[in-house]
Amino acid sequence: MKVLIRAVTVLLVLCGAALVVLIVRPGRVALVSPQQAADSVTAPQAEGHFNALSSPLPAPALSFTTRAGEAKRLSDFQGSVVLVNLWATWCVPCVAEMPALDRLQQKMGSRLTILALSEDRNSQVVEPFLGKLGLKALAVYLDPKAQASVELGAQGLPTTYLIGRDGAILGKLEGAASWDQPEMIALLERYIGAPTSPAR
Repeated sequence: MKVLIRAVTVLLVLCGAALVVLIVRPGRVALVSPQQAADSVTAPQAEGHFNALSSPLPAPALSFTTRAGEAKRLSDFQGSVVLVNLWATWCVPCVAEMPALDRLQQKMGSRLTILALSEDRNSQVVEPFLGKLGLKALAVYLDPKAQASVELGAQGLPTTYLIGRDGAILGKLEGAASWDQPEMIALLERYIGAPTSPAR
């Protein structure tokens, strides 16, 4: 009888642990090789939805580096409207949206600053990977310890945060998006045209 009670107890504990993992685990990301991710740029992806915050929140003090190793901070870009895009070479949806982010940066010029933060642990895979994508305008930075994901509370990749000129987080988009499409540009223009965080 004691053996049966112990077996049932162990089974209940394991089921409870499995349930907790299913409830609190972060968003899933497709894990593939950088080559497979680069080859999938034209594959259709589910579109993310931009969620504006009802009350803007102060952005954390993010630190990252340029691809040349120069230290940068998010605060270096204060005074500009900034899109912080968290991505990685092994993330298929991340890679699929990068050409659209590049075209968006070309269209918006200095009116919008896009910071594509690579969360790859091995930063050496980023440079050859970018060479295959042929990006022209997108500024790519390195965050090999994924501190930005932790400090911003990202649940998966890609996740993109819109930061106002005053350094406040205005909203976020989880998943890939067609950043250079008219409806997305119109949304961004609303924030770019506002001197500070727009009122809701």
